[in-house]
Amino acid sequence: MGKTKVKKMLFILSKATLENVYAAFIMANGARMEGIDSEIFFTFFGLEAIQKNKLKDLRVATVGNPAMHMPTMLGGLPGMEAFATKMMKKEMEKLDMPPVDEFLEILSDSGCKLWACKLAVEMFKLKEKDLIDELDGILTIGDFYGQADVDGCQIVYI
Repeated sequence: MGKTKVKKMLFILSKATLENVYAAFIMANGARMEGIDSEIFFTFFGLEAIQKNKLKDLRVATVGNPAMHMPTMLGGLPGMEAFATKMMKKEMEKLDMPPVDEFLEILSDSGCKLWACKLAVEMFKLKEKDLIDELDGILTIGDFYGQADVDGCQIVYI
């Protein structure tokens, strides 16, 4: 029996915490490097990753994040989020990871499609001019699911 090869990866990014954004970007970029089509659908708070005035200020979630291995109260202390964000950015730089704005350009240039969710854009009263220039468009969720109508397509929710 033959194995189906992955031909397309669709990522749904719903939260623009630094760790979620980099997870989606790294996986989408990795797909492109393997010759696999990739697309990212930014919805709800994930839209912050493609808002011109917010994408440079994304932070690491310290409260309620089990991967932080610290009590919620400690994660909520003043300055803890800023400290964790600074440490993560420092580690990312050591690995030559580009900042969010540059990574979006790299993804777009590689052929990764970048989509904003129409419902979320309307809900947050955003305009297309508020979003990055590399955006391929604003889609309904139905339109996005239409992008998945390909043999060998996988959808990953982040």
